[in-house]
Amino acid sequence: MPRVHRPPSGFCMPAEWEPHHATWIAWPHNREDWPGKFAPIAWVYAEIVRHLHHGERVCILVQNDRLRSRARRVLKRAGVDLDQIDFFPFPTDRVWARDFGPIFIKRESLGRSEFAITNWKFNAWAKYRNWRRDNAIPSRISQAIKLKQWEPQVRTGKQLRRVVLEGGSIDVNGKGTLMTTEECLLSPVQERNPGLSRGDMERVFAQYLGIRKVLWLRNGIAGDDTHGHVDDLARFVNPTTVVVAQETDAGDVNYRPLRENLELLKTMTDQDGRQLEIVPLPMPRPLFFNGQRLPASYANFYIGNSAVLVPTFNDPHDRDALSVLAWLFPERNVVGIHSVDLVWGLGTLHCLSQPQPR
Repeated sequence: MPRVHRPPSGFCMPAEWEPHHATWIAWPHNREDWPGKFAPIAWVYAEIVRHLHHGERVCILVQNDRLRSRARRVLKRAGVDLDQIDFFPFPTDRVWARDFGPIFIKRESLGRSEFAITNWKFNAWAKYRNWRRDNAIPSRISQAIKLKQWEPQVRTGKQLRRVVLEGGSIDVNGKGTLMTTEECLLSPVQERNPGLSRGDMERVFAQYLGIRKVLWLRNGIAGDDTHGHVDDLARFVNPTTVVVAQETDAGDVNYRPLRENLELLKTMTDQDGRQLEIVPLPMPRPLFFNGQRLPASYANFYIGNSAVLVPTFNDPHDRDALSVLAWLFPERNVVGIHSVDLVWGLGTLHCLSQPQPR
């Protein structure tokens, strides 16, 4: 489909709990993402797909025919109905589809829904050299499913430049409010969009995602390779309710920044000026592997059509986190997915999934 440079009119990014046509993921292939722990990762993915595919299609990006055959064998052994799975031979650098995948938008007009794609630039969190395959994925998906795409741009001086954005850095309520962090999008040491201000980012969000209000939190959690993605610390669960991760150990490095975000959220309102309801979500105990602090957080859950998948860490707080989310999503099955191995790749369930609205 052709790229359209004029910003879309009347489109808005839907909330994750709104109905999906499919969830997009990329099948694991890069052993460097899980050094020494790659072998079990395919089985974690199979468990994710097994729970999702009862409520929606699952679209899987694979490197080649050989990996597709391997993925089919693993999924079949895990009890997945392969008729619910679509494979796309689109090579990627990594598997974190939330960050490089297309961000879908929709518009309601005359009783029908229209869908399109926003194709933001991806530069591997301004940290890694291999990102060009990932950056090409939104265009490839746009062509495959025949949806119009926009490439968000800003004018700096006499030039237009594409805006860098990862899907995990934002969360929306589907009504016009977006939540993000200053650490990720405004820090001067990050090489995402140098020179762009808070107001510049808010205008881009308004133009391309239909956002009327942006809630700026401060900093993310320890171990986060992305420098402050919001999907590890605070998430909308309905248009006016936010769960926010909280650390109870005052000696932990996450204690103060998470308390600061909680206090900020208590003062914030939605796009219509309504006070937000804030629900604390526990943090697991610090998780280390090979001497490295990992970004383990229950806030990295994924909301599917029929299930909410929650990362668990063999931790006493697993049960508490599952209980909080089961109370918030009474009409969905809330399922824990063992993620101790998965988080060694520095991401979990929300990081690897991208919803396509229905």
